[in-house]
Amino acid sequence: MITIALDAMGGDNAPRELVKGALSAAKEFGLRIILVGDEKKVKAELGKYPRNDNVTVVHASQVIGMNESPVAAVKQKKDASVNVAVSLVKAGRADAIVSAGNTGALMTAALFGLGRIRGIERPAIATIFPSAYGPVLLLDMGANVDCKPKHLEQFAFMGSVYAEHVMHKKLPRIGLLNIGEEAEKGNELTLATYPLLKNSALNFVGNVESKDILDGKVDVVVCDGFVGNLILKFAENIGKSIVDMLKKELRRNPVTQLGAIMLSPGLFNLKKLVDYDEYGGAPLLGLAGICFKAHGRANAKAIHNAIRVAREAVAENVVNCIRVAGGNA
Repeated sequence: MITIALDAMGGDNAPRELVKGALSAAKEFGLRIILVGDEKKVKAELGKYPRNDNVTVVHASQVIGMNESPVAAVKQKKDASVNVAVSLVKAGRADAIVSAGNTGALMTAALFGLGRIRGIERPAIATIFPSAYGPVLLLDMGANVDCKPKHLEQFAFMGSVYAEHVMHKKLPRIGLLNIGEEAEKGNELTLATYPLLKNSALNFVGNVESKDILDGKVDVVVCDGFVGNLILKFAENIGKSIVDMLKKELRRNPVTQLGAIMLSPGLFNLKKLVDYDEYGGAPLLGLAGICFKAHGRANAKAIHNAIRVAREAVAENVVNCIRVAGGNA
């Protein structure tokens, strides 16, 4: 039985929503889940639900806050929930870790505790972008703001493995994010990366512009973490802004309110399509262990789905697949 270590103290809604999500995931997927955190607080939340013997608690006396310096906090707070959760994976007591806490702390703790996959120089954070043509994976989303062409090539191999094994994309199409589709366009980084990807064993379709990300042209988009994080933050906010504007317009008068009622089934389906909670957490690829980062505001549904994709990554042996692909990068 697969075992997931959940940082029960990470995120804005800990431990309430994390416990709720863990229980629903354990029940649906037949998992063992170890809730890592303040034992008294976690057990108080567990007591609100029917008992599940597959959900247990490991005490951690410290928590790393969202605004703390990741490296300093990981080093100083040895008994922080994220450190303890990583130690469970390292010791073989858990197969993967999921956390909604400080992203930098999770990456740092995992690097210190688990290390990198041999052949991978820079682990990357990947994020799913929902689209009308299916999910699109982008990496890196902020772990590496300064990259070399070799790093982007490795991101492409890792993204391809994840897309194939977890997103179930056959021969994932890889695109290099650029300011134009032509091979001769871009900055020094993209110009040097293009021939590496073109001459690789990947299904590289060439450069893609930001407008192409959601148009069904590619399954994986590769970029450095500086650009990736800008895209991620903009996309998160524009989605919310569009929904807010739509609600405002639909409430403007009785006619638009009636239209809203008639459109409600379609709007519900659209909301589900673009709901990040449906896609679970963001994988930290390149680490010698399976780690997923859920959003800091993650609710029970998001935690449930983050555990779901972590389970699938374990079942598909993604780390070993990347290890093989990394040797070819």
